[in-house]
Amino acid sequence: MKAVGHRHALPLSAPEALLDLELPEPVPGPHDLLVRVRAVSVNPVDTKLRGGSAPPPEQARVLGWDAVGVVEATGPEVRRFRPGDRVFYAGAIQRPGCHSEQHLVDERIAAHAPVSLSDADAAALPLTAITAWELLFDRLRVSPGGGAGQRLLVVGGAGGVGSMLIQLARAMTELEVVATASRPESRDWCLALGAHAVVDHREPLDQALAQAGLAPVDLVAALTGTERHFPALVEALRPQGALACIDDPGALDIRAMKRKSLSFHWELMFTRPLFDTPDLARQGALLSEVAALTDAGRLRSTRQRHFGRIGAAQVREAHAWLESGRAIGKGVLEGF
Repeated sequence: MKAVGHRHALPLSAPEALLDLELPEPVPGPHDLLVRVRAVSVNPVDTKLRGGSAPPPEQARVLGWDAVGVVEATGPEVRRFRPGDRVFYAGAIQRPGCHSEQHLVDERIAAHAPVSLSDADAAALPLTAITAWELLFDRLRVSPGGGAGQRLLVVGGAGGVGSMLIQLARAMTELEVVATASRPESRDWCLALGAHAVVDHREPLDQALAQAGLAPVDLVAALTGTERHFPALVEALRPQGALACIDDPGALDIRAMKRKSLSFHWELMFTRPLFDTPDLARQGALLSEVAALTDAGRLRSTRQRHFGRIGAAQVREAHAWLESGRAIGKGVLEGF
């Protein structure tokens, strides 16, 4: 089967940073769906692994953790799907990625794709929707329908996760949502998705919030630049507030949080599949809820760029877009 991957950890400028590959067709395990991939999207995890983590010697790693496709076969313990079902999912980071014609995914972390979206539009959703959902409801512990009187700050609101988090918070909670952005187009994107207000993250965020009359905040979703923003976020948070982080900051002096009794939470949407947690199926269930919300018109696709078919040259272009630091929403690829 055709696939896109890498054999070495290389910068994007290297000719062999991304390769077109021919690989054996995968065989489903007990809980697996064998999916014929129709569309995929790119995420920062793809560029981090490609440039910073080499596969085992003499092996290739297939990238990609967002897919829409049609089930071709199922493992013997699969109960929720059958051949012909159209599914979407983010997959598991310890398994091969989905930039391949056929792909295996555990049925417990997949869901029927939204019927109202094209393959390309649906492919933009899974990884960021899971991350945003877990961050908001599992890490920050906001209850669906709750949050009245509280203010949520989304740092990096125009990125993939921020784009879904703004929407989920507006669709499912009573939170006041404040996003950060630094350009007119990213500011407009956040407002179009439902943010009540947007502040410029090029400024110290505690000052920017105060000047806009939006301080203090109760909850922070730190999606980018956490190390740089951390002191200002501690200042901006209300006593007994909470901060949840998804990026990879350097050393943070969390002692600064003690005086206010602030809490710090990590979010990694791969944790459940990595450790095969007892609640693994929760990811499939929440994706089903995301699909229902989308089909009801309460959520929208965050696709902003379509890079063409799934091939090394097109994936390279998508990685360059992500690494530019100017990406808004999600970029997708479709077909082989």
